[in-house]
Amino acid sequence: MDSTRIDKYLWAIRVFKTRSDATDACNGNKVKVAGVNAKPSKAVKAGDVLEIRKGSALFTYRVLKVTESRMGAQLVPEFAEDLTPDSERAKLHAPKETVVLQRDRGAGRPTKRDRRQLEEMMDSLDFDN
Repeated sequence: MDSTRIDKYLWAIRVFKTRSDATDACNGNKVKVAGVNAKPSKAVKAGDVLEIRKGSALFTYRVLKVTESRMGAQLVPEFAEDLTPDSERAKLHAPKETVVLQRDRGAGRPTKRDRRQLEEMMDSLDFDN
């Protein structure tokens, strides 16, 4: 076998949990082969470079061998080379701090004083460290 459907391949190398998830990603223009959006039936062959958008991260894989059957995670490196830079993987880990602002129901619009206090509080928080 020298080519297979991209949805089957992405499911087989464990990029997606189910084949229907892989199909939905293809239909949603989240999968590209050589820079071109791929439909689920697009044939992939050895040497193709795949770009998959999952959330805010863009994963990049090179097809080494073609397969249609799902395999264990330890066998995946034989079939696909992961070219994803660490900076893209870091995007998956959202900031740990989350600020939730809530006003009492019926309190109306914030006054100028309220807005200034809110801006002071936001400026005092240091999200970089």
